[in-house]
Amino acid sequence: MSAPLVVSFLMRAAFTFVDTAYAATIGDAAVAAIGLTVPFEFLMIAIWVGLSTGLTAALARAMGSGEGRKIEQYLGAAWMMVRIISPFFFLIGVVIWFAAPQGSLSDEVYRSFRTYATVLIAGSAFTSFWSIIPDSIVKAHHDTRSTMWAGIWSNLINVSLNTLFLFVFHWGIFGIALSTGIGRIGGLVYAIGRARQHEARRLAAGEHNLAGLDPHPYRTQLSLAVPAGLTFVLSSVELAVVNTLLTTLAYPTAAIAAYSIYHRVAMFALTPIIAVSVAMLPFVGSLVGHRDWGGVRKAMRGSMLASGFYSVLFVGPIMWLTGSWLATALAESEITAQYARFALFVVPLACLFSAPFFLCRPIFEAMGQGKPGLIMATIRTLILLVPFCWLGIRAADRLGQPQVYGLVVGLLAVSAISSGVFMVWLRAALRVPGLRAEIGNQVAETAATPE
Repeated sequence: MSAPLVVSFLMRAAFTFVDTAYAATIGDAAVAAIGLTVPFEFLMIAIWVGLSTGLTAALARAMGSGEGRKIEQYLGAAWMMVRIISPFFFLIGVVIWFAAPQGSLSDEVYRSFRTYATVLIAGSAFTSFWSIIPDSIVKAHHDTRSTMWAGIWSNLINVSLNTLFLFVFHWGIFGIALSTGIGRIGGLVYAIGRARQHEARRLAAGEHNLAGLDPHPYRTQLSLAVPAGLTFVLSSVELAVVNTLLTTLAYPTAAIAAYSIYHRVAMFALTPIIAVSVAMLPFVGSLVGHRDWGGVRKAMRGSMLASGFYSVLFVGPIMWLTGSWLATALAESEITAQYARFALFVVPLACLFSAPFFLCRPIFEAMGQGKPGLIMATIRTLILLVPFCWLGIRAADRLGQPQVYGLVVGLLAVSAISSGVFMVWLRAALRVPGLRAEIGNQVAETAATPE
């Protein structure tokens, strides 16, 4: 289940990069317009991730327990939420066109931003959020290959139309935004087709024929959607805090550039682990529906061990062999390259220490527990981050080492501590009969609700 998601995530990263690459052929104003649109896209992604998490977990549990009526109920509730959110973001796109403040932006940047943001946000308001339902259905059926192919088709259509609209029709920044929206329609159509096939087979098999309804279908999904969305937002806050700390260091430009290199490489190295964490949600959700707690513990141990081996035996040798070359190739100045070399050598540790944090959250979410992930993200970002980074910087000063080394070590400590606490919390939850009984009773209670 994880392998196709690795390809899917890489394709989605390329999908995001395509617009910037084509905009660079127009000029800095077009690139700046795309950058100014990022906060609006980020808000859309946060809501998308939240709703997808809630729906996927609910569907997986219902399929695992054989409750077909609840599946239809969750899908109906999700459609209602999408129908509310889509027009809201369409209005945001319209407001950007008519009411976006120009401020200190040049006329060229302002016109490019207004065009790109309006077309992208208003158009994607429907294609992006409507894809939540088919994407969640195919993942709940453990069909992550369809997720991969939806991303591939979207990217291919986007690249093709970008080339046509930009170099043949000469539509400029409008063509770039339009091609992105149409490209997402391609992925949506493919996902809808695959979701319908899975649902037709499920209904024909008659395996999910148990009666019963969830008395609170919206609350069931939103109890996971809201924490998941806020957790995503906290990740952005963490990056903003780190960037602020970097500006206070000696040689701030070199430090920021080196950390940017480190962050991009680390996130690329973490892609397989993140893919496993996404696959864990529907996989464990099915086990929870069966009340197979031994299977849940086995899935947790297996994913942790696989991530550990991957970090040490795969990422480690690659970084040790290529880290110095990457730092030199990606850095402009020697001091930036020096900082980046150290940071890239610890990328394997970043993967190793971060893996439990990524893997514990979807297991809790599969059990219908959204708060633990949000609590740990809050502790990590708002409590641990600044003190440990500050301690790392002070320690580096005393040892006569560059301050950015200390900041990176401080971040590793934050990852290790938060992951360790999260893993202990999850192990304790899986050992407590009361919690397992409570989750099981929730499943049984909704199943017993008369229709």
